[in-house]
Amino acid sequence: MPLAALLLWLPSAPSHAGEIITWLLRDFPPLSIFEGEQKGHGVIDLLMPQLIANLPEYQHELVRVNRARGMQMLREPSFTCDPSLIWSKERAQWVAFSITSFRVLSNGLAIRRADREQLTQFIHDGKVDLHGLLDSGKELLGVVAERSYGQQLDNLLQQVPPSAIHAHYGNDALGSLLQMQRLGRLQLLLGYRAEIRYQAVQQGIDPQDLEFYPIEGISKYQEVHVGCSDTPQGRLAITRINQTLLKLREERLVELYAAWLEPGMRDEYRADARSYFQDLKDH
Repeated sequence: MPLAALLLWLPSAPSHAGEIITWLLRDFPPLSIFEGEQKGHGVIDLLMPQLIANLPEYQHELVRVNRARGMQMLREPSFTCDPSLIWSKERAQWVAFSITSFRVLSNGLAIRRADREQLTQFIHDGKVDLHGLLDSGKELLGVVAERSYGQQLDNLLQQVPPSAIHAHYGNDALGSLLQMQRLGRLQLLLGYRAEIRYQAVQQGIDPQDLEFYPIEGISKYQEVHVGCSDTPQGRLAITRINQTLLKLREERLVELYAAWLEPGMRDEYRADARSYFQDLKDH
């Protein structure tokens, strides 16, 4: 079913009984985790109770949706919000976006360690020339269909031949792509480092067998936002959500995401996050 049953209902004061925010949650580790030992311990999973507690004037319902259904609901004239959206020019036409809630390491290229030598000519200073690699026509890139990889990468992907890209649909698209890669049917996989490592373990793949490369010309981080339907209710809710995020993002959200990074990457992420949010204050 594309739209799952109600997960949580939190009542508010009777005077606001008609104001119900429908929150859309997607199975998107490590942000939202629906199954397994770490179920409910993703970044967004742990954020939601605090976000809701700071919005007592609303009632809240949380529903599970797949990617396509979530986008469809946000387009509708409803009171619907998604707590883990990447901004894009297209989405900004019909979604009201919050301020940055936290930043994640940008999407990069995952390959099997055994395939590294075949890509050496496209790797410079630890980053991969993805455009040149795809233009070479030698390899196929696995992506999750209809996902936004951020404005910069979306623009890059639009410039390469469609024949160079294998877009996989389905609720477990990334897991399927990892299995294709394991079997040698696909060499290149685009995704978030933390998500790919998590999904690899779920698929019985040792993350140490994979190598991950940032992509040349792509910013180190991507900003995550809350997005609501671009309606009067949605825009008003965003003003309140922004007030809450200002209280939560620098300490709580930074630490929630840092916990999912490899230990050697956490201090750098924390320092970069502090610098980023301080710059926002200064300007």
